[in-house]
Amino acid sequence: MSGSLCKSLYGFTGDQHHQGLRFEAGEIIKVVQVLDGGWWEGEKDGVRGWFPSSYVQFLEVSPQESPLPQGWKCYMSPQGRRYYVNTHTNETTWERPSSMPGTPKNSVPAVNGYHTTGSPMHQLDHPHVSLRKASSDQQSPGSTSPMRKQNKETTITINCVTFPLPITMPEQQLLKPSEWSYCDYFWADKKDPQGNASVTGFEVLLQKQLKGKQMQKEMAEFIRERIKIEEEYAKNLSKLSQIPLAAQEEGTLGEAWAQLKKSLTDEAEVHLKFSSKLQSEVEKPLLTFRDNFKKDMKKFDHHITDLRKQLASRYAAVEKSRKALAERQKDLEMKTQQFEIKLSNKTEEDIKKARRKSTQAGDELMRCVDLYNQSQSKWFEEMVTSSLELERLEVERVEMIRQHLCQYTTLRHETDMFNQSTVEPVDQLLQKVDPAKDREQWVKEHRTGDIRPVDMEI
Repeated sequence: MSGSLCKSLYGFTGDQHHQGLRFEAGEIIKVVQVLDGGWWEGEKDGVRGWFPSSYVQFLEVSPQESPLPQGWKCYMSPQGRRYYVNTHTNETTWERPSSMPGTPKNSVPAVNGYHTTGSPMHQLDHPHVSLRKASSDQQSPGSTSPMRKQNKETTITINCVTFPLPITMPEQQLLKPSEWSYCDYFWADKKDPQGNASVTGFEVLLQKQLKGKQMQKEMAEFIRERIKIEEEYAKNLSKLSQIPLAAQEEGTLGEAWAQLKKSLTDEAEVHLKFSSKLQSEVEKPLLTFRDNFKKDMKKFDHHITDLRKQLASRYAAVEKSRKALAERQKDLEMKTQQFEIKLSNKTEEDIKKARRKSTQAGDELMRCVDLYNQSQSKWFEEMVTSSLELERLEVERVEMIRQHLCQYTTLRHETDMFNQSTVEPVDQLLQKVDPAKDREQWVKEHRTGDIRPVDMEI
């Protein structure tokens, strides 16, 4: 195996070996020497050193393989197995694709007219999506004609805000198709499982964030308990190594026994370092990540709530102005009819006055509608922006936890390797135990004489 190339699966600090080779995950190392004990000698960037063999994976070189079809790329899983990703369709497969047609495709479900694709091992960067509201006709929420009957079911409440029914709106496209983004799927209200009250979609997102923070805190508590176990275990190992049992064993067996007891001290030190790194590299980051998290969530909530209240009040003003305009138009039409059939002595000045009031009411309605549309547009943009920010924060939180849990597994792998290195000297001495040699040495040290009694002769 010497002279072969391997790729590191995990990062290795090399601190626990006086000639350790330091490297990060994903680096290429040339193998110089391979030993049966699990430690290999390697070379990277002109530097030689030792590293645990379980941290690397040999690279398979196949120059005879034909190039991949256009759009396909090859990756290697942490277990050293190759997989292939189509950068155009985001399709993944374990089998090497050929340039010939007929590569099997993964079936993906259609959602809202779009196909969702993706792989947990590979994700493509998505282009920027502009945040814009679906176009709608600039019309007042209700009819201004007194002759048209009002429909009682012309509105719907979404996120505690009143809007026209969806049937009066044009068809809306998803802002971020195929991504299952927060900004597309949390506009409606949700029934509270605890009662009959409704919870806004934005509050559902906030609850998700708060729950994630709680889960993060509980993970930190779990790591703290793991640290306590390691510390107690190290303490017991150190205490056990000081017990003078079988201390008078002699010879090569005695040497092996003494080394075994010494290995307990070395193992205790390894576990203490493991617990210390768990505290500094896993537990502490989990506890301190986003200390102002709840404060930031309240800021999001209060901002959206204020915009929601403003929008609701302006919708109420629109409804009030619409009713006032209907009354003014009805009054104007009645006065005009009375004047035409000579049933009233009202002069033409009264009709002009009624027409002027109707015009003023119409202008007021248009002003309220304009204010409402401005508030709705601002609220819409803030909803999209805030939900995307919450989505980003959640992705960041999950990625942070994933990285630190990976660090936990890396430290665990190192601990196992270091524990193995502490018992290797014991194994070597046990292989050298020789009962005949021990007997020879003991006899030389404790012999009392080699003159045996003989028979007497008369």
